[in-house]
Amino acid sequence: MAVPKRKTSPSRRNMRRSHHALTATQFQECSNCGELKLPHHICNGCGHYNGREVSEPKA
Repeated sequence: MAVPKRKTSPSRRNMRRSHHALTATQFQECSNCGELKLPHHICNGCGHYNGREVSEPKA
C-alpha cells in the first residue's frame, strides 16, 4: 500500500487547491426586456431567446 514519505505542508496543499475556487455567475442583459439572464438561456421575464419569442413569459 502506498504511503507518503513526508507530511504535505499546508503551503503545498493550498497550492494544489489553487484552481478549486468558485467563479461568480456571469449574467447578460436581455436584448428584449433588459432583465438579467444567464447566457445561452431563455429569458425568464419575456420568454425570448436569440431575438425571438420561444416560450410564454413566466409570471
